[in-house]
Amino acid sequence: MGIMIFIYPPSIFPDPSHGFQVMRSMQMGGGFNRLIAPDQDDISKNTSQFLTWWSPGQYLVPYSIKILSGLNTGRATAIAITLFELSGLAGFYVFFKKLGFTPIIAALSIVFIACQQAFVAPYVFYNGGEVLLFGFEGWFLYGCASVRKADIKLLLFVFLSGLMGFFCKSSFLWIYAAGLLCIYLRLSAAGNRLNTQRLIKNGIWIAIPAILSLACVYIFFLSKGQSPASASNGIKLSWQTFGFPLASPLVSGFSVDDIMHGMLYPTFSPMFTPGHIILVLILLALISLVLITCIIRYVPKDNYRLFIVVFYLVSILFFGVAYLKQLTISYEGRHFRIIGLLIVPGIIYLLSKLKVRYQLTFGILCIVLIFTNYSFLIKGYIFNKNISARGASGIAQEYIDQSSLNYILNLDEQNKNAIFVFVTADLPLEIAHNRIITLDPPLPGSKFDYDDYTYNGHAGPLYMLLPADYTGDRVNIVMKFFPGYKDFTQQKLGNKYVLYASK
Repeated sequence: MGIMIFIYPPSIFPDPSHGFQVMRSMQMGGGFNRLIAPDQDDISKNTSQFLTWWSPGQYLVPYSIKILSGLNTGRATAIAITLFELSGLAGFYVFFKKLGFTPIIAALSIVFIACQQAFVAPYVFYNGGEVLLFGFEGWFLYGCASVRKADIKLLLFVFLSGLMGFFCKSSFLWIYAAGLLCIYLRLSAAGNRLNTQRLIKNGIWIAIPAILSLACVYIFFLSKGQSPASASNGIKLSWQTFGFPLASPLVSGFSVDDIMHGMLYPTFSPMFTPGHIILVLILLALISLVLITCIIRYVPKDNYRLFIVVFYLVSILFFGVAYLKQLTISYEGRHFRIIGLLIVPGIIYLLSKLKVRYQLTFGILCIVLIFTNYSFLIKGYIFNKNISARGASGIAQEYIDQSSLNYILNLDEQNKNAIFVFVTADLPLEIAHNRIITLDPPLPGSKFDYDDYTYNGHAGPLYMLLPADYTGDRVNIVMKFFPGYKDFTQQKLGNKYVLYASK
């Protein structure tokens, strides 16, 4: 699969698209992790923003490969995907063996992980921090399970793993906290006897490097801007607030959320009504609790049970509070992927103790998952190969046809002081000679503040690429975002886009 996407690189998820725009700014002379864009107060000038919403690894890893190899962005991204997918499989294999599982159970667990849609998704669209975190967290857990005493190696591991994990993905911080808690409990329980002196000593050895690591993350990164945890929209308690975290073993481990394209907030037509989906969520939460209980009770591996209990409880607490406060964290199974990974060897072990008919039933379930998830992979790869357009970046541009993209690229070649406006974050990556603006226009009928969207002033030609379904008032609203430009002309590009231009 790595060879396939090297030949025809995948498309890119919106989150890393914004990171790649920072990479584009850095290539054009901007500072580290700074997004250079037209100033809203005066469009003829630029403004510099330090991007803290997403961690930097999602674009710095492909960027480093690109610099070292001379490849385009698409192929550098393909190499990053392949390396981190392989690293993830290897990391979890050695971690499962470290917990005491036999090589065959560890290997079968890796096979099951490779059946999950979360594993194959990066080969269709690069999801940035998700694949980087998968490549790192298995080795982090292996380190957490390997620590035997409080010494200098523990200090270095705690300090460096915090930085490396955050570099991969900012949401690693809750995984970091859960992993350190596992280390603390393991070391404190050594010898089957707790004492106050050992508890304090281990706490100090772990807390000092952890505080230093988090301080570096905050001072040199998070303090410079906003993050998903920066603002709360008030308290809201609902069934999904804690029900979704409780159901995470099945939602993430068996690709339920991925197959439904969003269980609670589907991207496409929902499979269930809002009332029915709550019932499904409650059922999944109850089954997940039964599954976790069985693993804790019947899998005779103390360290494994410790990791299961700690990570499951920490995830429920962390995300439950986040959803309760309505932070900008979505209800998606990908946030709980590590729970879906941790339960796998426990399930395989339990099945090895059951009768053949139960093993065959699970085997049939695996075949269904393989068929469903790899059908998604094949369809997505064929679409990226044969239908998506490609520019200089090499990334598959799934939302535009090749002739339309070529027209935009020609405009970019012909102008040196133009501004290109897009409503998707991936297309701007193809613009090499002019400035770009990425808009997230308000939905029809929604209330919004024009000041949040308006770009005042004038600076050379303005080319605005809008979806063909933007018509009437919706187009007029977007035009009003640029009061310095009048008399827009329009030209239809293919079936998907219309180009509005004002010179």
